[in-house]
Amino acid sequence: METEARWTADQVLALAPDAASRKAGARLATPAPWSGAGTAGGAVWGLCAGSGSKPYQTVVDVNGPAYRCSCPSRKFPCKHALGLLLLWSEGGAGPVGAGDVPEWAAQWIDARREKAETVAGTAAVRAESGPADPTAARRRAERRAVRVEGGAAELERRLTDLLRGGLAGADRAGYQQWDEIAARMVDAQAPGLATRVRELGTVVAAGGDWPSRMLEETALLHLLARGFLGRQGLPGPLADTVRSRVGFTVDTAELLAGPTVRGHWQVLAQYDSADERLTTRRIWLYDREPGRFALVLSFGAVGRAPELALPVGAVLDAELAYHPAALPLRAALGARHGTVGAGGGPSGSGQGGAPAGTGIDAALASYGTALADDPWLDAWPVVLSGVVPIPGPGRWQLAHREGQDAVPLTPASTGLWRLASVSGGHPVTVFGELGPTGLRALAVWPDGGGTVPL
Repeated sequence: METEARWTADQVLALAPDAASRKAGARLATPAPWSGAGTAGGAVWGLCAGSGSKPYQTVVDVNGPAYRCSCPSRKFPCKHALGLLLLWSEGGAGPVGAGDVPEWAAQWIDARREKAETVAGTAAVRAESGPADPTAARRRAERRAVRVEGGAAELERRLTDLLRGGLAGADRAGYQQWDEIAARMVDAQAPGLATRVRELGTVVAAGGDWPSRMLEETALLHLLARGFLGRQGLPGPLADTVRSRVGFTVDTAELLAGPTVRGHWQVLAQYDSADERLTTRRIWLYDREPGRFALVLSFGAVGRAPELALPVGAVLDAELAYHPAALPLRAALGARHGTVGAGGGPSGSGQGGAPAGTGIDAALASYGTALADDPWLDAWPVVLSGVVPIPGPGRWQLAHREGQDAVPLTPASTGLWRLASVSGGHPVTVFGELGPTGLRALAVWPDGGGTVPL
């Protein structure tokens, strides 16, 4: 008898890489094009009729989740996987019932299991043996550190020249100077510095009081460059933070080979952002019992969605390894031991209901404390309880049901009218990223309801 919890339609659609995939997947969420559909042991499969003579073979491992489809789409998940999952989410006597796994689906599932075991074995061996040539690895790290130091010193000179000439005239120089400096930082193997330089170049184009914002961003960039040059005198965790902000990375396999944290991680939100080089997916997780957050990043090449996608609202029994930092937040997702819940339960059920929230004043205080540990923090996760969305002619805001506290919503917030419809003028719980310009709302819970992604 099947006992697995099925996702909701909202959770399935939240996995879609873009709006076009959501629409296409919804059109395939009917029994007509499907045959041989079934589910067992955390796998969902089916054959979908397409334009060719042979139907597309679609299989999903919902414990990943991971997807495989014989269609030529380069999107993950493709529209066929989304349509199949939408049918599966109906449950009950729907078209995707319990059954025996067909051979073509079993081959993929077995291959995934073997690959996971191989990766785990390789990570264990690397953890025991360490680098193949530790001396060569140390020399490479030293050479890179020297190059980054040169880039940081050059950046300091550029910023000094900028301030000597006055920020008020920076708008006349155009974006070319920033692009040139960013390219120099890339040559110096400091991609984090390059990214912040590019962002600094966009401040002028944003209009408004751009000189003040440029001064703030220039100060943070100066602080980061000086921090790296003087990293030997910093406390260990702060030095780790500076290294990561400059662009040094930690090998995921090595990270997961060390201490991990196991918990029941609720998927609060996920969204993508893209530039000319990468598509970055941010996935926010929350472990209810100790009340800790984790940010998992997944990357995809230009034009391709990242492969990792987790259903918003689900609760995963999984292990994470936090990246070293003064403020541990970013983490690598390790072994997953199953799904605790699908996320449709009431608040406090452990099945994706609203996490414990705070008031606006407490959230702002926690953000201030976080900035003391990491001045370059661009987003701090907060859960606000008892707030009501209020539309405004300029910007929306979330106001607490009691008192005068309110926080503005950033222009990056999407689904604001959906937030308003879920609230209906009544207090709700909202999760979002708190930054210097306000809160980016990412998920909402009505009273006693499950997660609604925004």
